[in-house]
Amino acid sequence: MIIYQVYPRSFFDSNDDGIGDLAGIEQKLDYIKHLGVDAIWISPFFKSPMKDFGYDVSDYRAVDPIFGTMDDFRSLMRRAKQLGLGVIVDMVISHTSEEHTWFKQSRARQNDKSDWYLWADPRPDGSPPNNWVSVFGGPAWRWDAERRQYYFHSFFSSQPDLNMHNPRVQEAVLREMEYWLDLGVSGFRFDACNHIFQDQLLRNNPPREDTSAALHPYGFQLHVYDQARPEMLPFLEKIRRLLDAYKAFSLAEVGGHDALKLMGQYTHAGRLHSAYSFALMQPDSSAKYVSNVIRTLEDSIHPPGMPCYAMSNHDKPRVASRWQNGRDMLDTAKQSLALMFCMRGDICMYQGEELGLPQADVPFERIQDPFGISFWPKFKGRDGCRTPMPWNGEVHGGFSRAEPWLPVDTRHIDMNVSEQESDPASMLHFTRAMIALRRERPELTQGTISLLDAPEGVLAFTRRHRDGSITCFFNMDTSPKRLPNLGWASSLLSQHLDLARETLTLGVSGYCLLEG
Repeated sequence: MIIYQVYPRSFFDSNDDGIGDLAGIEQKLDYIKHLGVDAIWISPFFKSPMKDFGYDVSDYRAVDPIFGTMDDFRSLMRRAKQLGLGVIVDMVISHTSEEHTWFKQSRARQNDKSDWYLWADPRPDGSPPNNWVSVFGGPAWRWDAERRQYYFHSFFSSQPDLNMHNPRVQEAVLREMEYWLDLGVSGFRFDACNHIFQDQLLRNNPPREDTSAALHPYGFQLHVYDQARPEMLPFLEKIRRLLDAYKAFSLAEVGGHDALKLMGQYTHAGRLHSAYSFALMQPDSSAKYVSNVIRTLEDSIHPPGMPCYAMSNHDKPRVASRWQNGRDMLDTAKQSLALMFCMRGDICMYQGEELGLPQADVPFERIQDPFGISFWPKFKGRDGCRTPMPWNGEVHGGFSRAEPWLPVDTRHIDMNVSEQESDPASMLHFTRAMIALRRERPELTQGTISLLDAPEGVLAFTRRHRDGSITCFFNMDTSPKRLPNLGWASSLLSQHLDLARETLTLGVSGYCLLEG
């Protein structure tokens, strides 16, 4: 499956209030369909105080007014169905907003919801019950004066974690999913899957030996008790039984320590269909690193489970910048996209990736992400990958006639959709061609993948299906690479390739898909 991720705040603004909305997504569904993808994944549009821009849900069954209405969602669903596009909803079930009715009742110990969240007494000196820290920095426990207890939050303190050990909480979460399945959604992307359960004994996390890369205290611990707990596995089986009743799809976001192996556990038979991690959203783009990711996933995930490859999303710097390493940006973008669509598994492509957009430079005075505000300038937050989509060369890139919630990068305006539509050599046309090639060749959609030995700096593998094979080479280094020609007759797709009788030479950012 090829999934196109839409970050609704930044996709298209239909009512000129500076914020993208569901009606805006519907207006651009023909564009998405023309890319050749199977489904869209829409980041959260539920009712929310927006302290974490929708990932703090206050009502799972309501559309937040900034994104429109439930009628807008139903209209979007109808149009997507007409086009043959699936709609995948982003479910955030590790936590809610502090404004959710469940949390208000839990805080007040009402309606049997006292233990629907992870509450704990202070230690005798009044300090938090253990040493757990938040992903976004600082202690993971917040004192609540009403209950005279601490509650746990993996992320911001305004996002209390649900107590998923409680069977009634599990059942309530399943009913929220059922609501959207009854509306016809194709499935769910599950946010922060590894954060859904915590150790019931609240044991301290051990220290990490090497903290040199830590941005803040979260990186000083090995997170063995506050995430990736074994209790998650039977709950995933409950989710799968519900999804199977609707023939719906599931995709897990898996982070944390040893995420690639955890993806294998989460996609085991009877659990989720597919999973992705942040492994290819790191700065390391070396052939050695990428081949290790492929090898680990192939060792960890077995049919019917499927890996999902993603190189950009709403949380990480865009791949065109992150993997550039002094190379030509367009060449880098084309190479990384070609690599992604040659992988074995499902694919997630983030909005703007088909245009080759670089990471935007958002000045401090326009930063919206509280994560970035807290750690500027060492860490500039997540806004650089969340800026508005450029549709044309008009004001604000045609995203809105009002001042957008984040500024449109001037470089992005020059790379707008309209401009790329008129250029056959553009990244947009390349993306469509690459997706079409993947669909045409069963080796790329159904085939096995086998890593090959290659010169240092070159990533090489073969995709095989029945009697067909495609051998793929990617020069991930910053200098040309030469390989012996082992009898390949032709190139299906290539960049900076010299295929001579005796040798195969890949220039900087060069790649080729060979058969014969």
